[in-house]
Order: sequence, then structure tokens, then C-alpha cells
Amino acid sequence: MNSIRELGSVENDAVAISQTKRTIKTLYIEADEDHVSLQNGKNVEPRLVHVHEGRIEVGKNRFKLQNPRYFNGIYANSDDLWLEVADYIEEACDKETIEKIYLSGDGAKWIKNGLGWIKKSIYVLGRYHLSKYVTRATAHMDYTAPIMWKYINTGNKSGLKELFKAIISTTETPTKREAVKEARAYILGNWDGIRNQYNANYVGCSAEGHISHILSSRPSPRPLGWCQTGVDQMAGLRVFAANGGKVYDLFLESKRAEVVEALAIKVD
Repeated sequence: MNSIRELGSVENDAVAISQTKRTIKTLYIEADEDHVSLQNGKNVEPRLVHVHEGRIEVGKNRFKLQNPRYFNGIYANSDDLWLEVADYIEEACDKETIEKIYLSGDGAKWIKNGLGWIKKSIYVLGRYHLSKYVTRATAHMDYTAPIMWKYINTGNKSGLKELFKAIISTTETPTKREAVKEARAYILGNWDGIRNQYNANYVGCSAEGHISHILSSRPSPRPLGWCQTGVDQMAGLRVFAANGGKVYDLFLESKRAEVVEALAIKVD
């Protein structure tokens, strides 16, 4: 902890962009947040965004993202995060060749806010989150799940509405009925984002997996408790490493800067 405090916060642009502007037709942005317990009993949500150029298969049902770039932080205003992402795209990509940018997430307001910052972006609801709400709506009547998926996969919105109406009318438990209504509001409210999942050049969303590997595996395991500064600094280091940075070299650079500063003070 003392070492991390001494190092301070690591910015998202700490790792330089090594390549010149790349020619890309389709770009992908995925966003989600982690939930970390603080020592005061509250929670904080560090946000993670990654930009990539698609994926390649490296094994059976295993894929690797092409040229991923990660952004992280605890932001009071998501505009600051999306501005960093937009600046990266401006610097790393030839924007004139970009035809489409898919922005994937769970439908949170801060994620959809990115549509206003990223030109040519199209919102897509992540499949994981859609599956979660389909399960919530049909768990007590599992025979309705295949019917719901059929309506979703074929884009039959009117059929889906009728199915929800039937499920709600036959659900006796009030709490479960409210859960079905919540699922209905979520799915119908993100209908355009769901339909965009079926675009030919959309490759899916791995935001949940990246949250797990980059953030959750370090700050979130129980029974750890953090302060907000510690969460921000640790998450920044995790993203720094994911972007190809060497944490050891970062510490050495910091130490050298301290020596140079101390020598300048001594000479003065």
C-alpha cells in the first residue's frame, strides 16, 4: 500500500501509442463497471472501457482481441472518461476510414452517454445482460424461455409484448411479478440495442470477462476492504499493465525522478 501511495495515480495514457494511425472500418468499444467494497461499508464503482478492432480465434471457443486499449477510473462525470476514449481514437485511428463503431454495455446511463462523444457509434446491449433478464422473467416458468428467445432472435416485438403480458397475468407471487415487469421494461427499453446484436459485423461483447480479469480479480475478492484512493490507484496499475506497461519500470522511473529532484534541490 505504501509503495502504491508513493507512486501515485497512473493515468490512462501512461503507455504511449506505439503504432501510427491505423486504417480501420469497424471499431468496437465495450464498457462496464466493477463493484468494490470500501472500509466504511459503502461501495465504489470503478469503470472500465476497452477499445479494440475485432477478435481472432486462438482456440476452441477462445478469442483474442486485436489491438485492445483499456481505460479505467472512478469518475464523478462520465464525460471525462469518454473524452479520453475519443482522444485515443483520434490519435490512434484514421477516423476518415471508420464506417461504424459498436458501443456495447449493459444499458447504464453513463455508457449510453458515450454515444454523444463517439461519432459514428451504435449502441448494442451485451448478450450477457440480456440473458440475465430473460432468466429473471422466465425462471419460474422455464417453458416460456425458448419462446421468449425465439421472439427476440426473430425481432418479433409484438409477440414478445404478448408473452410478457401472459407471464405477468399468470404469476401469482407479487415480488416475482414485479421482477418480470422489471425484465420487461429493461428488454423493451433496450430493444434497438438488442437488435444491433444481429448485425453481420458485430463480434459480441466481452465486457464482463474483462471486468473479472482486470479489476475484480484484485480489488473485489472478499473480505478485502479499500479506501477510494487505493481502489483508483490499484485499478490504474491493472489497466497500465493490460495496456502493455511494465509496473517495475514505472517504479524505477518514479525513483529516478525523485533522485533528480533531490539533486536539483541540493545544487540550488
